[in-house]
Amino acid sequence: MIEVRACLGDGRTSIEVVGHEGHVLDGRVCAAVTAITQTALLGLQMYAEQFPDLVSVQITEE
Repeated sequence: MIEVRACLGDGRTSIEVVGHEGHVLDGRVCAAVTAITQTALLGLQMYAEQFPDLVSVQITEE
């Protein structure tokens, strides 16, 4: 099961994607969720590079 949690409030947005789906449809659902999430993150990162005074993106690994 893949869980997507979004928290909105006070001018902040956080999104957390956890879990794995590797059983149904040969893992295509998991691959699709990963592709959408990574594309959004890369887009935000590129936007932050263009407008560093307005947007900051922090990526951390656990």
